[in-house]
Amino acid sequence: MTVSTCDPADVAAWVRLTTTPGVPARTARNLLAAFGLPQAVLAQDAARLREVAEPAAVRALLGPPDDAMAARIARTCQWLDAPDHAFVTMADAGYPARLLDLADPPLALYINGNVARLQAHALGIVGARHATAQGVRNAQGFAQAFSRAGLAVVSGLALGIDAAAHAAALEGPGNTVAVVGTGVDIVYPARHHGLAHRIVDAGGAIVSEFPLGTPGRANHFPRRNRIIAALARGVLVVEAAERSGSLITARLASEIGREVFAIPGSIHAELSRGCHRLIRQGAKLVEAPEDVFEEFADLGTRPAPAMPARACAAPETAADLFGGALSYDPVTFDTLCERSGIDAEAVSAALLQLELEGAAERLPGNRYRRLA
Repeated sequence: MTVSTCDPADVAAWVRLTTTPGVPARTARNLLAAFGLPQAVLAQDAARLREVAEPAAVRALLGPPDDAMAARIARTCQWLDAPDHAFVTMADAGYPARLLDLADPPLALYINGNVARLQAHALGIVGARHATAQGVRNAQGFAQAFSRAGLAVVSGLALGIDAAAHAAALEGPGNTVAVVGTGVDIVYPARHHGLAHRIVDAGGAIVSEFPLGTPGRANHFPRRNRIIAALARGVLVVEAAERSGSLITARLASEIGREVFAIPGSIHAELSRGCHRLIRQGAKLVEAPEDVFEEFADLGTRPAPAMPARACAAPETAADLFGGALSYDPVTFDTLCERSGIDAEAVSAALLQLELEGAAERLPGNRYRRLA
């Protein structure tokens, strides 16, 4: 049962308690613990409320709703009238129990899509926005394996690794959950409108703790990351720089007892440094989905398909196709031909283009390595 079924008075009370300026989430949580549901909180007199909450919060709650609050409540109720929209609170049976492992679980969630998906066994996949071609392929391969094994893939709908993981997870029964740092009615980045629609249409879910209409702000994304960490049984970091939001997700996951996994890379690659740091701190080094599955005995034996040879998107030029086959570690010309799957003439042309762009260099012994 969710509040979306829907007593407008319940919705109004929850929205007021969770979005009134000057009422921190910690204070709202204490008020709920003291008095019960939001309608009961709002029915208390000032003296009772001041026993639990600071005076500024009491004044904010007891004042009549202003025009902005009235509009927010009306917008929420109107949004809930549409199919596949839900407002799930901590008082609802549909609230994901795993979120209660957090010190500050969200009081309410706005969900576009399949609410039941939030109850499924899940694994998180996160990583760099400016991912390499190999990183995208890795995210796709692991996400496909997890989803085909019936596990939901949780990520943040960001560019790069997140988007690759969501899209690949749609190919299996596990599907995907996108946790966003905006209102659930806003797609950020805007180029992911199509992906967001595919997630909902395929039976996945998009979820946020932020009120409808909330734009993306820098401080929202660490809060989003804690929900990704909590919903998942474990979190896989595919690529990450040393200062990365993905490392925040990994740290939060570790703090609440979730497993953390990381894919290693070249010691010369900036986007491998965050993963290497995690491995030094105790994250499990993984090379294949089986390395993740073996950590979860209760999930049973879950064979994984082979990793895809290259990203699904069709390349525009030979250099686009070839670029993902070139690593930061020196490799021979013959190895490049084998990795890219194109003939020697095309490899030579691609190498020349990359060298001219300053993206690759030729070394003694007819070896090559990536520079950017």
